[in-house]
Amino acid sequence: MKRFFLFLTCLLSAGIVSAHTERVTIQGDHGKLVAELQTPDVMPQKCPIIILCHGFTGNRNGGLEESIASSLVSLGIASIRFDFNGHGESEGDFQQMTVPNEIEDARHVYDWVKADGRFGRIGIEGHSQGGVVAAMLAGQLGKKALKGGVVLLAPAGVLRDDAIRGNVPGQSGDYGDPQDPPEYVEVWGHRLGRDYIKTAFWLPIYETAAGYSGSACIIHGTSDRTVPYTYGLRFHQLWKKSEWHLLDHYDHGFSPHPEEAVRLAVTFFAKQLSR
Repeated sequence: MKRFFLFLTCLLSAGIVSAHTERVTIQGDHGKLVAELQTPDVMPQKCPIIILCHGFTGNRNGGLEESIASSLVSLGIASIRFDFNGHGESEGDFQQMTVPNEIEDARHVYDWVKADGRFGRIGIEGHSQGGVVAAMLAGQLGKKALKGGVVLLAPAGVLRDDAIRGNVPGQSGDYGDPQDPPEYVEVWGHRLGRDYIKTAFWLPIYETAAGYSGSACIIHGTSDRTVPYTYGLRFHQLWKKSEWHLLDHYDHGFSPHPEEAVRLAVTFFAKQLSR
């Protein structure tokens, strides 16, 4: 096993495996989703693949997911990263985005991968709100559907508590009753819709995630002020087969060294898929 991981590390650092990138569109919950499918140029039969889910107001490019994708493909592991509805290049209105319809988006991507025929074991990763989506979809699908495992990076389990307190990301709650919110709230230049707040208030994050019993890796930083690390720790306590990595002085985006979070995620997937 040590020899195997040494070999993988050498491949990763040398970039030996070349890649092919394909832009694809997938029907999502609120219109077509734009996705980036990254595969090794020489694909093994039933190549393993990881679904990558970005966070709130993010997109498929330029973040942790793109770095993870590049590292995975250098190890011969395919990935697909996509823009959720109302984000990036995907269709949909951000104001109509909710966590439940993002879960449906991710399920559509999972179904597309399953139907493609080229891929074998599937795993999923999510950062922040994408981590909540990944965790809840994992709970719905179960471990047999996700034999590649699950990685959560700073999963935003806080979003339900925030909604109950009348808070949303980027704004303190001065918008009134969270069970009867306004039509929208301005957040970082976006209009966050009423349905997002109402569904977040009742969102059964950990209750749904409990349906997953497979291997997982949760990574969080002690300096994360957006999502305190205790919310990530709760996923670790819920999932008995999970790894827990608490990075001292790392924030929500894993500064000062996001490559460390990427390394931990890729190492987990490589180990899981070698079994």
